[in-house]
Amino acid sequence: MAKDSDFLANLTDFLYPHYRYYGQFKPEYLVFNSNLQEFSQRVSYVCNLQTAGKLSPEDAYTQIRMLWKQLKTAKKQLKV
Repeated sequence: MAKDSDFLANLTDFLYPHYRYYGQFKPEYLVFNSNLQEFSQRVSYVCNLQTAGKLSPEDAYTQIRMLWKQLKTAKKQLKV
């Protein structure tokens, strides 16, 4: 059971890496940094799917635009 847990933890770290925040510490900056890293990771996946032919350019654009709007909304809510 512990081996499965270690494997999943390592797989999650590989697929969804998070990096340290080096900027000025404020809770809203930390949350926004996390949102920005998630945005970057998702855009990367969408781009890779489109490059591999699994997603049309229009669908990729729509998904990235939706992700961008979510990031802008989060930024406004956090007042960053």
